[in-house]
Amino acid sequence: MKFLIVGLGNIGPEYDATRHNIGFEVADTFVIKHGGSYRLDRHAHVAECKWKGKNFIVIKPTTYMNLSGKALKYWMDKEKIPLENVLVIVDEIALPLGTLRLRGSGSAGGHNGLKNIELLLQTGQYPRLRFGIGSNFAKGQQVNYVLGRWNKEEIEIIKNTLLKAVEVIESWAVQGIGKTMTLYNK
Repeated sequence: MKFLIVGLGNIGPEYDATRHNIGFEVADTFVIKHGGSYRLDRHAHVAECKWKGKNFIVIKPTTYMNLSGKALKYWMDKEKIPLENVLVIVDEIALPLGTLRLRGSGSAGGHNGLKNIELLLQTGQYPRLRFGIGSNFAKGQQVNYVLGRWNKEEIEIIKNTLLKAVEVIESWAVQGIGKTMTLYNK
């Protein structure tokens, strides 16, 4: 069985360790845990991992956040992975810092990466893992906040939540989305 894990973020050192790139960080944590390594390929950095008899293609799109759907669609089609075996990992300001929320479908909720994915897939019916980054910003400062780096107090929370996010991905692949949502969406 094959799965596509899509961590959303922006490429380039100016975006490293920013809140908006938490999808990349989750993907990296998963790949490291499962002994994979990335190669630069079409529209993405791509890693392949095996775990419990399952094959994972993990991508970090090089198309920038707002065109993430291009990389997702290409790799989904190339690897012949059904939509229910695709998991998109994305930052979420509507969730408190360190909160994880797995859903089988939903709306883009104003997130440009998800909007592009839905445009290219012509559906919002795909699994997504939202990683809460909080909303500790003044009015009009959302862009600076999401493109900002974690502060010292947030880093420990993020480290622990990255490990929990990997557990969620593993559970989703082995136990399915329903059971995983019951276990982890608290």
